[in-house]
Amino acid sequence: MTMFAAEDLVLVSPRYLAGAGTRVADALGPLIHLFDWSYDHDPASGHIRLDSPCGSTFLDFEPAQFDGSWWTIRHHDPSWAARFSRQTPIEAIAAVAQALPQLLGDARHADRIPLTTSALDQTAALNGWSTTHTEATTLYTSPDGHCVLTHEPDSELPWRFAHSLYDGFDTEWTATISRDAPEELARQFFAHLADPAPVERFFKDLPYLVQTSSGALITPVNTASVSPYVHHAAAQAARTPAGRPQRR
Repeated sequence: MTMFAAEDLVLVSPRYLAGAGTRVADALGPLIHLFDWSYDHDPASGHIRLDSPCGSTFLDFEPAQFDGSWWTIRHHDPSWAARFSRQTPIEAIAAVAQALPQLLGDARHADRIPLTTSALDQTAALNGWSTTHTEATTLYTSPDGHCVLTHEPDSELPWRFAHSLYDGFDTEWTATISRDAPEELARQFFAHLADPAPVERFFKDLPYLVQTSSGALITPVNTASVSPYVHHAAAQAARTPAGRPQRR
């Protein structure tokens, strides 16, 4: 097993078990700098609030939130909300946040921030997630079985994501998107969550159970002899004949 120091920058896949990471600006920066969303920041609590120029939507980042729901996106009319808990991967949250302007009619930079056109079933099939349909619910389950999307159209929370690695507390995260929210948000989140491409983390920021899990592929960035992404892709392909970790 490769040993990493706490400060080592690594690539991690699958991305849904990589934890939150620390790059909060990836979600907030484009809204502020490209789309003119106003913001307030409380340095004491870390709370950041962004408001859309049209006043219909706000985004809250509250790292002191007691219930662990660090991210809330809320729309006023119609009323809907999306919430993401502490360890939700920042890449998937950023994909949702950056989609908001287009969904509100601001098409600036649409060429730089593409929205997925894939339905949930298509994203699942493309990335090896299993799909189970019942009369009222569809379950999408990751190849390793640790991450599940529950799509229940008639529920107050039609899209519910949950992840846990062997019930390890620091690996648990949830994401919910409520009724009347644009389905594009769920599609965008799922596409960026299920993407097999790795994400960057400092090794110390990975949940402890992930650091030692055989289900996580962790490769170095700074010491790779070739492009670190090429190195990671080769390691992915070598894990199984299909290039995917086996379900446990």
